[in-house]
Amino acid sequence: MPFSFSNQLSAIIGYAEQQKPLSILDIGVGMGQYGFLLRTNLENINLFEINGANARLRDKNQWKIKIDGIEGYAGYLTPVHDYAYNRILIGDALELLPTLASNSYDLILAIDILEHFHKEQGVRFLKECRRIAKGSSLISTPKEFMEQDVPANPFENHRSVWNDEDLKRCGFDTFLPNPLSWIAVANHHE
Repeated sequence: MPFSFSNQLSAIIGYAEQQKPLSILDIGVGMGQYGFLLRTNLENINLFEINGANARLRDKNQWKIKIDGIEGYAGYLTPVHDYAYNRILIGDALELLPTLASNSYDLILAIDILEHFHKEQGVRFLKECRRIAKGSSLISTPKEFMEQDVPANPFENHRSVWNDEDLKRCGFDTFLPNPLSWIAVANHHE
C-alpha cells in the first residue's frame, strides 16, 4: 500500500536526522509521508512564515535540502507531494534508477518497496540504490511475506520476502531494530 508501518517511522526519520543529508531520493513515495516528515524534521527553517495574524507556507526556494522521489503510480500524487518534494519522477524504478548519475544523493530511501520485486530484480534494484548513493541507502521490507495483489496498481503486488542474510549479501550490514520489518542500511562513505 502507499504508506508504511507506523512503528518504523521514528527509526527511519531518526536515522535521517542523525545523518543530516543535504540530498535525499525517496523511491516509491506513495502518499508522500516520508517526504513530508523529512522536510519538516530536517529543514533548519520553519515551514511557516508568520506575519502578524497571517501564516503561510514558506517558499520552496528557501529550502536547504533537496528531496526527490520516484513513484510508479501517478494516482498517488497529491498537493503534499508538490510541496514536500523538489522533483518526482514517475515510472518504474528499475528503469529510472539507471538514468541517475552515480553518487547523486546523500541518502537513498526505499521504504516498503523491495518486496514488490522478484528476488533477481530486487538484487538489481539494491545495486542501483547503492550506486547512486554517496552517503547511505536505507531500505525497509517486511520480515514475513504478506499476500498483496492490487489489480488497479500492479506495482503494489508482493512478489518476494527477504531476510537479513539476503540483505547482507547485497551490502546492507547495519540493521535498525523493528519487530515487523527489516530496516537495513548500506553505508557508502569513502
